[in-house]
Amino acid sequence: MDAVVFDLDGVLVDSERAWDEVRRAVVAGNGGTWTEAATRAMQGMSTPEWAAYLVGELGTALTADEVARAVVDEMARRYADAPPVIEGAVDAVRAVAARGPVGIASSSPPVLITSFLEFAGLTGLVPVAVSSEDVAAGKPAPDVYLEAARRLDVDPRRAAAVEDSTNGLRSAHAAGLTVVAVPNPHFPPDPQVLAATATTVLGDISELPAALERL
Repeated sequence: MDAVVFDLDGVLVDSERAWDEVRRAVVAGNGGTWTEAATRAMQGMSTPEWAAYLVGELGTALTADEVARAVVDEMARRYADAPPVIEGAVDAVRAVAARGPVGIASSSPPVLITSFLEFAGLTGLVPVAVSSEDVAAGKPAPDVYLEAARRLDVDPRRAAAVEDSTNGLRSAHAAGLTVVAVPNPHFPPDPQVLAATATTVLGDISELPAALERL
């Protein structure tokens, strides 16, 4: 592999439950109704996409811009002290970056990606960090991975993606990257999608450097 592109939420930071809690609170506090399908439906969506979903699908009585601001501001507040970094994630990124270029392709807004990189001391090791806000469509569309590969100046077919969610797996696979899955234990990906997209499935992010040697 000429490069490795990491997802952020669920792969490097244990943030999926926090996103869920914050969005639920905004919906409940503003006249909306949460549904069983909402959490997985929004995984991978860009900020404009999930904000529109909270308004249009869940009935939140705010504008999409107001929803986005309320959710992202609360997430940024939670990240201010310390992002919920997954054990072994920073060491895995450092080990992979020692061998070649790495990047991030995330649905998180840039402010949260930057917060993680600065807290983890990875800013200098991760030259490319693409938010789905930077492209036309969030995951499962391939846009964010294609843009990360473009900025890294690598052929997507010669890059690996590290993903945890159904929509993330679909996105990376559609972009042509070799997919390494680290399934999210709290919101596991669809088993059929996992089987169809992932070349390698890991139980823990710490297994990644060794797994990449086998690709």
